[in-house]
Amino acid sequence: MVIGIIGAMVEEITPLLAHFGHYKEHHKGGNVYYEIAQGEHRIFIAYSKIGKVHAALSAGAMILSFGCEQIIFSGVAGALSAELKVGDLVLGLKLCQHDVDISAFGHALGFIPESKLYVESSPALNAIAREVANSQAIPLKEGIIASGDCFIANGEKKQWIARQFNAIAVEMEGAAVAVVCDACGIPFCILRSISDNADGSADISFDEFLESSAKRSADFVVQMCAKILQ
Repeated sequence: MVIGIIGAMVEEITPLLAHFGHYKEHHKGGNVYYEIAQGEHRIFIAYSKIGKVHAALSAGAMILSFGCEQIIFSGVAGALSAELKVGDLVLGLKLCQHDVDISAFGHALGFIPESKLYVESSPALNAIAREVANSQAIPLKEGIIASGDCFIANGEKKQWIARQFNAIAVEMEGAAVAVVCDACGIPFCILRSISDNADGSADISFDEFLESSAKRSADFVVQMCAKILQ
């Protein structure tokens, strides 16, 4: 089995590299892919850099260049739902792009022709995430995650995204990974830990809780990998 793990920032993959320890570096497309041997299995880890374009490039490279058979995204997100608080883990059952708008041609917001409004993540990987959560008595929130190339730090915009897409969390990469994996027939899982409330204080909260929330997500993904490869 070959697993790919993507984070958007250095802080999101540092706990993973620290856990696995020894790795080999591959340089491709302006990025570094860290290869970790796990017996007969391999894990590739990369931080894509922020945004949908970079995330799509990293997911494509992992699949097409390194033969990854499953992709897990680990990182942080802003809360759209009032039920979420900093540190909560969120499992994206569906991913959408809140910043896509060709409604002038009669299409729904977020929809691209010959694509999908919502891309569903892997039921099998999501089931493994639930197993890990249950075994550790970790609350795992589930729902729609919206992605877009903007950091949401405005209460009005936050409410619009939540209302328009029925999303519970917002970030900047998950839907891009989802589109690439769906096109390539690769199972994927999007796991996020809440770092802020996507409102006027989001920038302060994000800076304060980035590392702790990123580590919470990464630690969870480590346990998922152990179950996948056992």
